[in-house]
Amino acid sequence: MKNIQLNKVLTVEGGKRQSKPCIRGMRIAYQDIIGWLESGMTVENILNDYPELNQRDITACLQLAEDKAISEVISDNNENTIISKKLA
Repeated sequence: MKNIQLNKVLTVEGGKRQSKPCIRGMRIAYQDIIGWLESGMTVENILNDYPELNQRDITACLQLAEDKAISEVISDNNENTIISKKLA
């Protein structure tokens, strides 16, 4: 897999963290950040525990998660539309 830059913060590097989007080439995946937030950690907790991260990193992870959620909803809606048309 080629190295990909999703935006100025998140990158995908072949072989690193199973080619998942990571923050600025580090081994901290965007899914780690989302998981920590979902588990109840605050942004301040994360930034205190990981001083190499900054607010922009967290924002980029949240944006990617939102983009993925929207894309899944659109994809699901399209599949349901196709299924409904076939049943009609």
